[in-house]
Amino acid sequence: MTSLLKPGASVSLSKEALGALLDGLRRMGYQPVGPRVREAAIVYDVLESPDDLPRGYTSEQNAGYYRLIPGDGTNYFDITPGPQSWKQFLFPPVSEILRAQREGKNWQLLPVSQEAPALAFVGVRPCELAAIQVQDRVFLRADWQDPVYRARRERVFLLAVNCLHPGDTCFCASMGTGPQAGNGFDLCLTELEDVFLVEMGSERGCELMASLPYQAVREEQRLRAQQGLEAARQAMGRHVADVEGLPDLLLKHLDARRWQEVAQRCLSCANCTQVCPTCFCWDTREVMALNGKVTHRERVWDSCFNPDYSYVAGGNSRPSTLARYRQWLIHKFATWKYQFGTSGCVGCGRCITWCPARIDITEELAAIRQESEA
Repeated sequence: MTSLLKPGASVSLSKEALGALLDGLRRMGYQPVGPRVREAAIVYDVLESPDDLPRGYTSEQNAGYYRLIPGDGTNYFDITPGPQSWKQFLFPPVSEILRAQREGKNWQLLPVSQEAPALAFVGVRPCELAAIQVQDRVFLRADWQDPVYRARRERVFLLAVNCLHPGDTCFCASMGTGPQAGNGFDLCLTELEDVFLVEMGSERGCELMASLPYQAVREEQRLRAQQGLEAARQAMGRHVADVEGLPDLLLKHLDARRWQEVAQRCLSCANCTQVCPTCFCWDTREVMALNGKVTHRERVWDSCFNPDYSYVAGGNSRPSTLARYRQWLIHKFATWKYQFGTSGCVGCGRCITWCPARIDITEELAAIRQESEA
């Protein structure tokens, strides 16, 4: 049986062994973190046992609409993600990057700890796994690596879960990021009615599985998983056409009438960028102690929808909501690819669900395409 434990291989695991899996992660030094129900939404927090997971829950999502639906189902991972993403653990909303102390008339720089917790991300959806890899391209480049991100990323165990029940605002199939996870995980689960099929993606994943009561995968289990994934592809609530052609389409139509129409609805509230798992805009602020003897610099999340974000000496380079929305959409689907070699969107649908103006990014792209063909 140990011959089954190698990267790329799959085994089956009873659902009763999920607690043992979490215990195994703790023995390896990782604190399991995963989806939990809090304040009528799915959030990511510490998992003490499988009972903390949203077992039986589903959700209804549409543009500007989100409702959790409790049920009597037995599946742990039928629920699609809520407003939070794994970004908060790797690229924290607030992180200290400099500290200094006043000594007489001089300032002395103090060390800033980059020590990061060892976390196991439990229940990472394929679109979210792709989002982590997108942020890897941003923060772990060959020419520069962000020390905060790197320290945290190196201490993460990724336990992905294939998505068999996409939400109404999901379009990961269009973006090529789901519903089946690609590479980059340590373990990946496919949840069937009675068992988990577990694919091993790393030696760490194999090490964990060696401590659990796994079995060989039966052919009918493999077939059920394949059928479930194909059904999920067909059940996507949204679709984006010709993703590869979007950079040219958008950059050639900077003056499309649709930009003005969507700008009249957009509140420039930044909800879309705050829930997005790939957006990385940030700013710095100086925080001085009341006694004037210690100061520290913090990096904080920001948004290109914030008017102050595009303020430069002499004025604002994007003074209108139209300019800010156009910048966000074009960066996400066009210029991001030129910068980082990939799209900035993974099709998770959060920006649609959590937009109070009910702006649907897939509708906007389709409308610009239609206008260009008129």
